[in-house]
Amino acid sequence: MRVADTALTPVLGAPRGEMAAEVLSSAKWLYCGEPDESQRAVLVQFSNGKLQKPGNMRFTLYKNHDSTNPRKRSQRILAAETDRLSYVGNNFGTGALKCNTLCRHFVGVLNKTSGQMEVYDAELFNMKPLFSDESVENELTLENETKTFRDKMDSCIEAFGTTKQKRALNSRRMNTVGSESLNRAVAKAAENIIDKKGVTALVNDAKRDDMQDDSLYLPACHADAAKPEDVYKFEDLLSPAEYEALQSPSEAFRNVTSEEILKMMEENSHCSFVIEALKSLPLNKENRDHQARCIWFLDMLIKFRAQKVIKRKSALGPGIPHVISNKLLKHFTCLTYNNGSLRNLISNSMRAKITAYVIILALHINDFQIDLTTLQRDLKLSERRMIEIAKAMRLKISKKKVSLAAGKEEEHRLATLSIPLPPAQTSDHQSKRRRLI
Repeated sequence: MRVADTALTPVLGAPRGEMAAEVLSSAKWLYCGEPDESQRAVLVQFSNGKLQKPGNMRFTLYKNHDSTNPRKRSQRILAAETDRLSYVGNNFGTGALKCNTLCRHFVGVLNKTSGQMEVYDAELFNMKPLFSDESVENELTLENETKTFRDKMDSCIEAFGTTKQKRALNSRRMNTVGSESLNRAVAKAAENIIDKKGVTALVNDAKRDDMQDDSLYLPACHADAAKPEDVYKFEDLLSPAEYEALQSPSEAFRNVTSEEILKMMEENSHCSFVIEALKSLPLNKENRDHQARCIWFLDMLIKFRAQKVIKRKSALGPGIPHVISNKLLKHFTCLTYNNGSLRNLISNSMRAKITAYVIILALHINDFQIDLTTLQRDLKLSERRMIEIAKAMRLKISKKKVSLAAGKEEEHRLATLSIPLPPAQTSDHQSKRRRLI
């Protein structure tokens, strides 16, 4: 850059220098606009100090070639070099000086002979030293832009997080690595098994497993029993301690009156099977007590099955013995963790298990023959699914016409537990498993 051998005044309106005052007593003002086409005069200031030797500076001005965009066509970058440092400044972005937009700068060139002051538009650049580390910072900036939000949050936790947050971050990363290693190990083991046993043998094993899946959800079946009551033993449903605990809550059923049964029907407070069973309670005190306990527990199972999530034991209702609530939560729910708390979830497989227990209790109450259609409606199941579960329990299914009001009839399904048991279910096991679970 060539520097003219003339006097320069940095800003219009500034006091005249003493040298100019000695040469001329007055000067004529002449506004000339921009010294070059679309380029104002360049004024510089250095952020790290004052310039001692201006003759050693080498300046280079870069401009944006996009002349159509009004924002970009005025963008400039000024570079300066010395023997020791390099400087850079720009008139756009975060490093630009705001004073260029808030006020105007001028530069004046005084002709001492004619007494004329030529004034040009000027622009101020703030020159900052450029170090080699900044290139590394630019690379880091580009790398940071490609990171996901989770990666950026992890970086912040590494730099500024608490000890607890850093431990959690390390645990999560270790779990991720462990999960990836486990997936690779499982995939490799699966490949080895397939290579060793073959696809056909694995498919046959899967079919045999499907045949045994019912045992996970059904009570123990004693297929060699001599009497129907021994096929699904009552002791497998309720232990002596649990049976004893049912005495107090079943008292209302044991002493129920006809008026109370009518009130239950009007209020729809109990299901149809329970109401019909209460109508048929035996008069014998011992038998009546036994039936009342079984009906109360069956009613509790049906109400329990209608729920989805049990957050606390009090959700089961008042008056439930502690041993019974523990049995329901332990045998008919799955423990899950959600939103920082433990919950008992009644999954589809647990619903199938509850349905099987309800059917067995109903069989013990009704001399091992039940109206499957009535029970299916109380449980809000489809007929096909109810029949599938009953067949999996090796019950005999038959049909019966039931009289309704206004002289109409309806076909119901009956389920009977009789000796000898019918053969085990041999239908499409995959389809059966999907419907049961």
